[in-house]
Amino acid sequence: MPTTQVNSRPEITRSDARLVKVSTWDTGSPERQRQTVEAVRSAWAGRDWPHPGLLSYTVHTGEDGRTLLHYSQWTGEEAYQDFVRGGRDTRNAEIDAAVPGIERIGLHTFELYRSGAKGGDNREPGCVVIVDVEFDGPDPARQRDWVDAVFEALGTDPVPAPGGIAAHFHLGTEGDRVLNYAEWETAQAHVDALASAGDGVGSPTPQWKRVQNYPGVTGGGVHRYTPALSLGAGL
Repeated sequence: MPTTQVNSRPEITRSDARLVKVSTWDTGSPERQRQTVEAVRSAWAGRDWPHPGLLSYTVHTGEDGRTLLHYSQWTGEEAYQDFVRGGRDTRNAEIDAAVPGIERIGLHTFELYRSGAKGGDNREPGCVVIVDVEFDGPDPARQRDWVDAVFEALGTDPVPAPGGIAAHFHLGTEGDRVLNYAEWETAQAHVDALASAGDGVGSPTPQWKRVQNYPGVTGGGVHRYTPALSLGAGL
């Protein structure tokens, strides 16, 4: 088995990543948040890479000082289930022994649908903004149409936010949610974009109004994270 390698961040658009798992942990406090990241680092770096179908595993620290966002890329669902059967519990047990009482809030499965970035933009993201969008029922065509509407709004925005680096839109495999993994230069750049634009980061254009008033959207949220730890298979 290959060893575990610590990377700066995942390659979101890699062609072999056919499935993405996203989950959130609530650690309870800033100190426990830091301790949990180090416990994850220790539990993973001290072992061989668990499965060839796991391509990357990245942990992000929430701006709220208590949550962690986990983003993992897989070759498919079968690879993930193999890992659950053979390696997940051992690592989680070590993490829980180091930081007891972590609350695991939820796990969702996605497929990457569309990504957009400025050509030649090599800025390193200091902030990841996770935008969750929930619909009132499963409809894969509606998922894609909403994302396409966002890209139309982005492409026609007269004053694009200068701090945005890239946006990666994922479709929930159950057909009722979309997740945007948006990379920003800094958290402040995202705060400034929200303050200077219309309802959200976009200008008050008809295209953005269509996105914001899209029928069937029932919930969601926007949360800022800092990339903390990204793991992959080494040699």
